[in-house]
Amino acid sequence: MRHSHLSNPKTLFLDTHDVARLLGVIGVPDALTQLVARLRADYLRWPQFEKAARVASYSSQGTIELMPISDGTQYTYKCVNGHPGNGLRGLPTVMAMGALLDCDTGMIRMISELTLTTAMRTAATSALAAQALARPDSRTMALIGNGAQSDFQALAFYTLLGIREIRLYDLDRSASQRLQHNLAASGLADLRVQICDSVRQAVQGADIVTTVTAFQGVAQVLSADLLEPGMHINAVGGDCPGKTELDPAILPHTTVFVEFPPQTRHEGEIQNQAADFPITELWRVLADQQPGRTDAAQITLFDSVGFALEDYSALQFLHAQATRHSIGRWVEVTPDQEDPRDLFGWLQAQNHPADALAG
Repeated sequence: MRHSHLSNPKTLFLDTHDVARLLGVIGVPDALTQLVARLRADYLRWPQFEKAARVASYSSQGTIELMPISDGTQYTYKCVNGHPGNGLRGLPTVMAMGALLDCDTGMIRMISELTLTTAMRTAATSALAAQALARPDSRTMALIGNGAQSDFQALAFYTLLGIREIRLYDLDRSASQRLQHNLAASGLADLRVQICDSVRQAVQGADIVTTVTAFQGVAQVLSADLLEPGMHINAVGGDCPGKTELDPAILPHTTVFVEFPPQTRHEGEIQNQAADFPITELWRVLADQQPGRTDAAQITLFDSVGFALEDYSALQFLHAQATRHSIGRWVEVTPDQEDPRDLFGWLQAQNHPADALAG
């Protein structure tokens, strides 16, 4: 009896075109909404996950990271880079791929691009945190850094937070113009988008400030004198040792929320703070174990570096939706052997099928 189709079924493969098509079928706003719901559900299962800080390789040009996680039933990982100089080479700053595996057999259920998906899940995570931490009446956002991630952040906060005014600032004005054009083309008639001449102009009076810059080093995109009561800061760009976006003087004036403390203390805005610098884990806020925003004047800060649980959620979302909409293709990642023990015999059969039949 041939058992290989039970033990080694084909693997679903999604490339960038597949994911783009899938998002076209679902619609980006609905996909972001569904992703936030999936993220929330998985964050509420936080204790069930086997968690570890990502394994990273650093160079002067950038970072390559491996991000694994498991809930005991399924295991996922993402391999992702961050190379700020890639634009000069015609490459994206961030590129990623990942996989979804079954824990009981190790079978690879899905391999997928995660470059586009990372942009979606990062924006969805930002929105999830802001739902818990920003003032409910927030309508204005400053978006500092207008690269590839900024479009998704803008759409997520428009869709899920009710943001209706976005102020843009980037050192490269053409980046802001690109973002403004894309948002206009998205048909958001009630969204006001303004390109600003400085960070100060963008931030003044903003309810939410999102920083998502790619500079590889210590930066102070946002200074302490720009803080205003009730502001929520969504710090997305700093994500490795030696890379920060915020003036350190900001931190003592804010209540800081993080994903996974061992990783954030190593990579986030708090990396240069004392080991006992007070932080609150986002999952505890979502689970009503600890408070988020406690009053309208409080300044909250989501020190976001990205965590593997978010990619687990994204991969689960992709697998479910791609299967539902019959998008992607099935590939043989594992040899389809009649006898699981006879890998060499399978190899011979692939190269010499007539001899294998004769034998």
